[in-house]
Amino acid sequence: MTERLGRLESRWTRVDGLSMHTKVSVEPLPADAPSVVLVHGAGLSHRYLMPTAVRLAPYLRVYVPDLPGYGLSGEPGYVLSIPELADALADWMPTVGLERAAFLGNSMGCQIIAQFAVRHPARITRAVLQGPTTDPRARTWWQQAWRWARKMHRENPQQTPINLREYRDAGVYRVFRSLQMSFFEDRIEEQLPRMRVPTLVVRGSRDTIVPQRWAEEVTRLLPMGRLVVVPGALHTMNFQQPLELARVSLPFLLQDYQSAHVAA
Repeated sequence: MTERLGRLESRWTRVDGLSMHTKVSVEPLPADAPSVVLVHGAGLSHRYLMPTAVRLAPYLRVYVPDLPGYGLSGEPGYVLSIPELADALADWMPTVGLERAAFLGNSMGCQIIAQFAVRHPARITRAVLQGPTTDPRARTWWQQAWRWARKMHRENPQQTPINLREYRDAGVYRVFRSLQMSFFEDRIEEQLPRMRVPTLVVRGSRDTIVPQRWAEEVTRLLPMGRLVVVPGALHTMNFQQPLELARVSLPFLLQDYQSAHVAA
């Protein structure tokens, strides 16, 4: 895949009285080009998704929203649960002119997408779950701390200042509650069998948060799941190996569009 980079710009819309920030691609594309929504993980925002977003933008209409309480979006007054974050995405879509879209998420973003697919099935066409959390066999603070410590040891140090800025902006309590919901409260394994859309599970072979066994289990639970393992990639592939993530995701995300054009 030849590396091409697209342009995105910031836009704000009002959703239930709250300001929501979104990075939106502005590349000239055919009128019927498919759309994809990128969903960030716990305590984070659009910023660490941008390396992937700019690589998808030459081919897809890309939307990267900051969920309520995160990034540049407004503060809802309390920490929204994962189902509530999924509902917030559904309420946000009409404000940016989206009726249906594919979704790509990282880490807790995958949990939000799973809830979204179950709660709003008419609005989702396809899903890419990159590094889906949380492995049911690691639902203790100690297990998660060990896995995340190993992850941080392997990360590109350029991601550290981004993460620290995100956590500062979200606030300690919101970050803590996000992790608590992701680790212990949300049971993605209960939602996966109810996701009635084609779904690509993407795991980096060096992902310490999502072991191979769990990635395979996620794929088995999905009615229309397929697993791709990217050699040498990490948990935040969207930031660390964005070209590789785009390379494996684009054929999947463009499949319906390309099939329709071949048939035409």
